[in-house]
Amino acid sequence: MTAVLSLEHVDVDLGRRPVLRDVDLHVEDRQLVGLVGPNGAGKTTLLRAVLGLVRTRQGRIMVADRPVRPGRSPIGYVPQRHAFTWDFPVSVQDAVMTGLARRIGLFRRPGVEHWRAVGDALERVRMTDLRRRPVAELSGGQRQRVLVARALVLRPRVLLLDEPFTGLDMPTQEVLGELFTALARENAVVMATHDLASAVHTCDRLALLNRTVVAFGRPGDLRDRRVWMEAFGVSERSPLLASIGIDGGVPAERGA
Repeated sequence: MTAVLSLEHVDVDLGRRPVLRDVDLHVEDRQLVGLVGPNGAGKTTLLRAVLGLVRTRQGRIMVADRPVRPGRSPIGYVPQRHAFTWDFPVSVQDAVMTGLARRIGLFRRPGVEHWRAVGDALERVRMTDLRRRPVAELSGGQRQRVLVARALVLRPRVLLLDEPFTGLDMPTQEVLGELFTALARENAVVMATHDLASAVHTCDRLALLNRTVVAFGRPGDLRDRRVWMEAFGVSERSPLLASIGIDGGVPAERGA
C-alpha cells in the first residue's frame, strides 16, 4: 500500500540547534501510528514540520504524493487542549467552524456546505447532541473531541494529534482511544503521545523517536529492549520497560 504521508531524510534545526536528524517515516492510509519518545525528542517539531510550520534543513515531506504546502495540504491538526481559548463565548458548532476560517475567508459568512461539513465532523466524534453547548461547559474529553472535529471539518487525508491524552482520566483515555481507532479506518492518523500504555494498546504501528526514528513497527514486534532503551535513554532496569510489558531476560535480536 502506498504511503499517504512520507518523510525522507528530514533534518530540522531550531535556532541553530539540531532537533531532528535523518528522519524516515512512512504512514499508510487507514493506519494509526503512535509517535513516542522522551521529552525533547522532537515529536511536536516533527508534526509542525509535516504542517509546514517549521522549515526543514534537508529532506522531503510528501502528503498524498505531493510536497507539503502550508494550509493547503490535506492535513488536519489537533493541538494540545491548552492551545485553544475555552472561555471564549462560542458554542461547540461555532468552535468547529473555526477550522474552516481560512477556507471561508475573512469577510464571508459560512455557507450551507460549510455547516454540512461541521455537522459531519461532529457526527464522527459523537458530539452532535452537544453542538449548541458553550465550549466552556465541556469536560476535558469533550473538549478533545471538539478539537478533533475542528480538524476533521477540513476532510483531511492525514490527521495529526499532539498529546491528546494529557490531563485526562483513564476512562476518558479509553473512549478517545476507541475514537482514534475508528477514525483510522478512514484516515491516516499520527498521534504524538507520552502515554506508552495507551499507544501500545491502541496503535497499529509505533515510531520510537529521539531526534531520529530509532524503530518503527507493530507494537507486538517491538520486543527488543534495546530499541526502547536507545529511544528513551533508560537502563534495562527501567520501570518504563515493565510498563509496556517488556521484562528482564536476554533481549531478542533485532528483526527477530
